Amino acid sequence: MPRWLTEPVPRGRVAAFRTLVYLFVVADLLVFTPWVRDKASIPGELYQPLFVGRLLPLPTPTPLLVNILFWALLLLALAAATGRAPRALGWAVFLLYFEWMVIAMSYGKVDHDRFGFLVALAVLPTAGRARHGDRENTEAGGWALRVTQIAVVCTYFLAAWAKLRFGGIEWTTGSVLARAIIRRGTDLADLIAQVPYLLIAAQIGIIAFELLSPVVFVVPARWRQAVVAFFYSFHLVTIATITISFAPHLVAMTSFLELERLRPIDRLRRLARRRPGRNTEPPQQPQARAEPATAPEVAPDTPSAQPSPAVP
Repeated sequence: MPRWLTEPVPRGRVAAFRTLVYLFVVADLLVFTPWVRDKASIPGELYQPLFVGRLLPLPTPTPLLVNILFWALLLLALAAATGRAPRALGWAVFLLYFEWMVIAMSYGKVDHDRFGFLVALAVLPTAGRARHGDRENTEAGGWALRVTQIAVVCTYFLAAWAKLRFGGIEWTTGSVLARAIIRRGTDLADLIAQVPYLLIAAQIGIIAFELLSPVVFVVPARWRQAVVAFFYSFHLVTIATITISFAPHLVAMTSFLELERLRPIDRLRRLARRRPGRNTEPPQQPQARAEPATAPEVAPDTPSAQPSPAVP
């Protein structure tokens, strides 16, 4: 088990994953959860903190607190995406984003797609330094990615457990997907809903998929990427039918991928070195023109010029 938990991975994979995670924090603040800033204008008595918010305890959100969190998190996440000071910046981003999520989820709705992403933020500071394209293996980085993978799979498995715990086996034959399609379904979902028993089959398939998700850890390595591709295809269908993206979960799930092959930083550096309007390739030297080969002249009286005698 310890060897499996700390299976070495290239440092370049850790660097790519780190950059992707911290850039998503920026995207989350600006695109996915900008509504968290609106909580600053809500009366404090409506704030019902999560258990961890009561345990610590964390302060009631105020306009000053929320805006300080927003700008500090935005700037620190951009700095952490560069890979510099991975421990100091990593811990700072995790703590600030954790408080940001407590504020977001303390008004009656808790999204379980943040679990794997929060775990990734918590373990990345322990991975140490890593550069893009570095092929050297690291056990610390392997542990950080493995723990994130476990959190991703737990998100699926525990979701199925919650469905069966609170809804019972009747969840599979209920109207869960039908209600979701009525609330936020797309045209594709409307077409699917017209097929008899297809939604029931889909609900049974969802439970089976979530319960069997730990299989990704035991299948042969050559099949693991195919299983992860199936995970992504499941969410693609979810987005196309009921417009639920699970964006932070999808980012955490890249911990299964060989991200070191992308090497985006190296490509950006090569592009930055190129200047517009200039040819970066060295000038080619003109090749010397080859003269046609000519046969040497032979004097007519030389032996080699005489015809060879016939052989009887």
